[in-house]
Amino acid sequence: MKQKLFYTNEGRILLTGILLSLLLLIVIGYFATIDIEIAKTLGLTFFVHSFGGRAAGIGLCIMNGFGPVVTIVYNFYLEALIVCFTYSIFVLTTNNYIKVIWVTNLIERLTQKAVEQKDKVESYGWIGLFLFVMLPLPVTGPVMGSVIGYMLKVNLFKNFSATGSGTFAAIVVWFFCFDFLEQRFHVIQYVFAGIVILALLSRRKAIIKFFFGKKS
Repeated sequence: MKQKLFYTNEGRILLTGILLSLLLLIVIGYFATIDIEIAKTLGLTFFVHSFGGRAAGIGLCIMNGFGPVVTIVYNFYLEALIVCFTYSIFVLTTNNYIKVIWVTNLIERLTQKAVEQKDKVESYGWIGLFLFVMLPLPVTGPVMGSVIGYMLKVNLFKNFSATGSGTFAAIVVWFFCFDFLEQRFHVIQYVFAGIVILALLSRRKAIIKFFFGKKS
């Protein structure tokens, strides 16, 4: 007999993701009443993170005058929020708690990508998972890393500690690289804009499907 959804670890993680999302909406709503530009930046940064644009999100924060602490903490917060949803939905769908066709199709595609990458991580254990999440490559990142960790039967603490620390390290490296360039080269805003555009173009199919559905 199955446990009730929110009695499972994955159910609790999903609940955490919901609470983090509500808090994010409250914060964006608050800034919308006092400084609409900050609210726009927060919302757009979340949008690009949702489609895998970690570097683009950091660049947006820097371009809009966010300091190092705010930029690093906010971008890490967004990555944690997204992982809470994707990891929990992946596991709950795999274990037949969630039976929604379009979700199942998304999870199947995610599984295929994870299977292609997991051999690269398995031999190196925790450090392999950490480096996989940290490296700025198209198929890397905390979402894929946490799924691979689950597939390799890494316990939840090691899985999330590796993906969390890898994400934090990547965000810190991206921030200081961008900050270094910004202080020395006036063209850095164009670099940021290019990264945002590339991030959106690389996910153009997912974005089009998200807003307009499948083509008839």
